[in-house]
Amino acid sequence: MFFDNYRKKEDGVVRFYDLHSKRTKILLIAIYIICFAIIIVSLFPPVWVFLASFKDIREFRRSATILPSSFDLDTYIKTWGDLKFAKYYINSSISVVGSVVCAVVFNGLIAYVIGILKPKGHKIVFGLVMWSLLIPATTSVVALFVNINRIGLNQSFLPLWLSFGANAFYVILFKQFFEGLPKELIEAAKLDGCGYLKTFARIVLPLSKSIVMVVVIFAINAAWSDFLLPYLVLNGSGKETVMVRLFLFRTSTATDVEVLRAVAFSIIPPIILFTIFQKQITEGAAAGALKG
Repeated sequence: MFFDNYRKKEDGVVRFYDLHSKRTKILLIAIYIICFAIIIVSLFPPVWVFLASFKDIREFRRSATILPSSFDLDTYIKTWGDLKFAKYYINSSISVVGSVVCAVVFNGLIAYVIGILKPKGHKIVFGLVMWSLLIPATTSVVALFVNINRIGLNQSFLPLWLSFGANAFYVILFKQFFEGLPKELIEAAKLDGCGYLKTFARIVLPLSKSIVMVVVIFAINAAWSDFLLPYLVLNGSGKETVMVRLFLFRTSTATDVEVLRAVAFSIIPPIILFTIFQKQITEGAAAGALKG
């Protein structure tokens, strides 16, 4: 019964006729067990956070059980109001929207130039993009922060947006996909009098919805979860994002349970995002890899 799903399977690593081998069956069962264990380990922390956040402070400190004595949503509503979390959700949303726009437009334009237009020196530019992947992002934080202060962009969302407009990973995703687009359509756009930017906006981007969707989802998740640069740039400005506010709770009067509820508030949007768009993430990433 465990292997019934493989009866009509004619492709892939393991097919039905492979299961005649006892060794293959044992290996397949072992893979399933390992995958199940990874799922349990991955899901336990967020599940524990959600369950523990329903406890009051006395139950949280004295009870060793995972399950709370009751599931009262009023505690979440009270914590949301007490910590004024709506403000930080709005700040994070502003940061995310600007970051997504910059990630798609600027990285897409770079990929459009080195993947489709290919002017002189495009290989050098692409080589520099690839080399930048070898440099840890944290090594440039000090220089970046100093320059942000010098040009007066401190306590502003603009540096956060622009940082997502220069992401080598997104450039490579776009370039791999753009190189697989039909060149006839690009040439036809030129014959119709479309300039470079018009061709990018009206031909290239509409044909690249799948990879654009992938970059958008990656950028949303990264911008929402980003901490270091928002903390350096926005701290004390009243524009702190959710992640920055979570860090600042360590010096506040909030209880441990309230902090757990704040953590739960912070992880709800990424969970919802991945649950809704997991198919687009996997299909778009595969398409971006295969198009190149």
